Amino acid sequence: MTTQHDRYQGMQPGGAAGVDAVAVAPPVWAEPLGGHGRGRFASPFARWWRGRDEDARWVRPAFLALLVATALLYLYNLSASGYANSFYSAAAQAGSESWKAFFFGSSDAANSITVDKPPAGLWPMALSVRLFGLGSWQILLPEVLMGLATVGVLYGAVRRRFTPAAGLIAGAVLAVTPVAALMFRFNNPDALLALLMTVTVYCVLRALEGARTKWLVWAGVAVGFAFLTKTLQAFLILPPLALVYAVCAPTTLRRRLGQLALAGLAMVVAGGWWVAIVELWPASSRPYVGGSQNNSFLELTFGYNGLGRINGDETGSVGGGGGGARGGGGWGESGIDRMFSGNIGGQISWLLPAALLLLVAGLLVTRRANRNDSARAAFLVWGSSLLMTAGIFSFMAGIFHEYYTVALAPYIAALVGMGVTVLWEERRSVLASAALGGTVAVTAYWSYVLLGRSTDYLPWLRWTVLIAGLAAAAGLVLAGRLGRRLVLGAAALGLAASLAGPVAYSLTTVSEGHAGSIVTAGPAVAGGRGGPGGGGPGGGDDGLGGRMQPPGQAQGHGQGQNRQGGPGGGMGQPPTGGRQGQSQGQLPGGLPGGLQTGERGMGGAMGGLLNGANVNTKVKATLKQNADDYTWAAAAIGSQNAASYQLATEKPVMAIGGFNGSDPSPTLAEFKQYVADGKIHYFIASGGQGGGPGGNSGSGITSWVESTFTKVTVDGTTLYDLTDEK
Repeated sequence: MTTQHDRYQGMQPGGAAGVDAVAVAPPVWAEPLGGHGRGRFASPFARWWRGRDEDARWVRPAFLALLVATALLYLYNLSASGYANSFYSAAAQAGSESWKAFFFGSSDAANSITVDKPPAGLWPMALSVRLFGLGSWQILLPEVLMGLATVGVLYGAVRRRFTPAAGLIAGAVLAVTPVAALMFRFNNPDALLALLMTVTVYCVLRALEGARTKWLVWAGVAVGFAFLTKTLQAFLILPPLALVYAVCAPTTLRRRLGQLALAGLAMVVAGGWWVAIVELWPASSRPYVGGSQNNSFLELTFGYNGLGRINGDETGSVGGGGGGARGGGGWGESGIDRMFSGNIGGQISWLLPAALLLLVAGLLVTRRANRNDSARAAFLVWGSSLLMTAGIFSFMAGIFHEYYTVALAPYIAALVGMGVTVLWEERRSVLASAALGGTVAVTAYWSYVLLGRSTDYLPWLRWTVLIAGLAAAAGLVLAGRLGRRLVLGAAALGLAASLAGPVAYSLTTVSEGHAGSIVTAGPAVAGGRGGPGGGGPGGGDDGLGGRMQPPGQAQGHGQGQNRQGGPGGGMGQPPTGGRQGQSQGQLPGGLPGGLQTGERGMGGAMGGLLNGANVNTKVKATLKQNADDYTWAAAAIGSQNAASYQLATEKPVMAIGGFNGSDPSPTLAEFKQYVADGKIHYFIASGGQGGGPGGNSGSGITSWVESTFTKVTVDGTTLYDLTDEK
C-alpha cells in the first residue's frame, strides 16, 4: 500500500526531525505537536473557548460538547443505584468518619477489617462523603468525574499525535461503550483504574515524543497509584509499554534503559509506600487485611488478588475458575473468544473487531517509518495494551466478572479513533478504502449478532444497523470514485451504524439502577452465565445480578425493586423480587459455610454474600439504640451483609470473615473477648454459618452466640443481644 506515510520518517513534535528523521512534511492525519499558541491579547475565556490557534474553530466547542454529552449520559438517573456496591460504600462511609479507616480502607470506622483491595479507589468517595454527607450522589459522583476525566485524557492522547477528529471519535467511542456507561456510574475500583491506565499511556506517549524522562517517570507514578487501586491488574500493560519505549524512544539505548529504570523506581515508590506502612504497622493496632488468610497485604496481592486470578487457586474465594483453555467453571469458559461470548460480548466487544483490524491497518500504513516514529509508536502502545489485557482476561482461570472489561475500553476507543482517521486520509488508495469499508461492514455484522442475543430487545435495531452499515461500507469502498458529499455521507452513516448498538445498550444501562457485587450493562441476554439475564455469579438482572428499578417504578419481569430509606433515594440494596438466582449447587464451588440463596430478611443469603440485606425501619432503630456506647453496634457474617446495616445506621458494624465470610477475622476467642469487654451490642443472624476453609471463625461464632445469648426477632430479622445471656 503506497501511502502518504511512506514519505514520513519520524517527524517529532513541532515539526522537528527525530534521531533518524528525514525532514519532510508528515501526512495530514499525523499532525505535528506543539504549544497552544493562543492569541496574545485574547481574554482568558476566549483563549479557553478557542483552543489552539492552528485548530479549526469547531474543534474546542466540539470537545466541550463531547464532555457535556458524556456528563449528561453518566449523570442521568444516577441515584437509582442507591449505594451501588454496599461493600465499598460502607468503607467510604467508614473513611469519612475515621482517618485511620480512610488510610487502611477499613470496612467500618472501628477498623475491624479492610476491604479486599488497597484503598485508593475508596479515597475519592470517602472525601466526598466527609465533605457532603452520606448519600447516593456523594458516593457515585466521583466515579462520574473519573469517567469524564478518562474521556478527556483519551481525547488529549489521541489528538496530540493525530487529528482533533481522531480524538473526538476516540472519546465518543469510550463514552458510549456499555461497560463504561456502567462502571463510571458505579463505585467499584475499576473506574479509577481505567482512568489511571489511560493516564499511564498518555504519559508514555508524551515521553516517546522526545525521549522525555519526566513523562516516563509520571507514567511510573500513575502505575503505582493504579496498583493502590487494584493491585496487580495495574501491571498488565507494563511489559508491552516498556518494550515499545525501549525500542522506539528517540535516544540511545543506554539512556532508554536508564529512563525505564527511573520510571520503575517511581512506580515502586508511588505504589510501595502504603504497602510498606501496612506491612510494618503492628498487626494488633491496625485492621485485619481483608481477603488474606494470614493478615498480610503481600499475601493478598500475590494470592487471592494476584496469581489466584490467573490459575484459579484462590484461597478463601467462593469458587474456582475456568480451569484451563476451555474449562467452563463458575466464572465462564476461558479461551480466545471469551471477550466476544455470552454477556461479555455486549459489554465491550462492539468495536473490538474494528479495533483489531484498524491496528493492523495502522501498522501497515506506518510500516516504512523509522524506529522512532511517534505515530507508529502510538499504534503499538495502544494495540499492545489491548492485546495484553484482553489476552489475560481471556485465559485467566480465576474470578472473572464482565465489568472487568472496562479496562479495555480506552484502548479500543483509541485504536478506532486513530485507525479511522488514518484510513480516511488515505481513502484514495484502493486498499485503504477497502479496509475502511470492510471495517464498517464487520462492525455492522457484529452489532447485528450482539443485538440478536436479546431477542426481545429493539428487534428493529439489529436490521437497521446491518443494512445501514453495509450501505455505508459500500460507499466507503468506492470513496475514490464518489463525490465528496457522498463520501462524507457514507462516513457519517457508517459511524452512526457502528455506534448505534453500544449507544442503545448504554441508554438501557443508565435507565436502570445497579447494585451488588456483580453488575452488567445493557439488557438481559441469552448465553449469559446463569441463563438469560446472566443470573448467579455471572451477573444479570435478578437478585444476584444487581439491576434495580429506579424509585417509583413498578417491578417488571426479571427486575427487582429498589429499596427506599437510604440517603439519596435508596439504600442501594439488592432486590428481593424478580427471578431467583442459582441455587448453592450451581454456584462455583459452593458458598462458604453453607450460605443459601433465596432467603429473605436473614441477611445471610446469597444476597448477604454478594448484595447485602434489606434493612427495615424497626431493625435500624433497634441497632441505633445506645449504639454510641459500643465500639460496634452489631456484627454480621460477610462484608456485604454488615455493610447494609452500617449504611442504614451509620454506625460501625463488624464484618465477620470479610467479603466471603471466609477470612479468619475475628477468631472465636477474639470475638468472645470483644463481647466480654462490652464492645459489640448485637449479632445479626444469617442463613448460613459462614466461616473459612475447615469451618473456622464464622461458624464457631454463630454456634456460640446461638447457644449463649437471647434471640430477638425484629420485624422478621433475627438478632442476638450480646449483653443478655440466656
